[in-house]
Amino acid sequence: MFEVGFSEICMVALVALLVIGPEKLPKVARMAGFWVAKSRRLVATVKQEINDEFQAEELRQALKNHIGMQDLQKLVEDTSEDLQSIQTTIKQKPEAYVLPKNLSQDEKR
Repeated sequence: MFEVGFSEICMVALVALLVIGPEKLPKVARMAGFWVAKSRRLVATVKQEINDEFQAEELRQALKNHIGMQDLQKLVEDTSEDLQSIQTTIKQKPEAYVLPKNLSQDEKR
């Protein structure tokens, strides 16, 4: 994130020592460390919540696709049942679907 080298850290420490003084420097350093740690935890928490929300959205989308597939599967099953019913009817009464041989051409129309 930040590219801070050793020389920059030493410069900040020296300026802090001169500005704050040796008595208050340890307390200020602890407070700065506390706030840095707290901000890092906050950023980590926000990242985790964002990742969790993306995963939840992916699960919702997968569930929606699964429900759509179930509807399609139900339609295929219903169509298959209808076709089997028609096939059974044709097998049971084949003579009902054949024209008699003794009909004239006018009667066929």
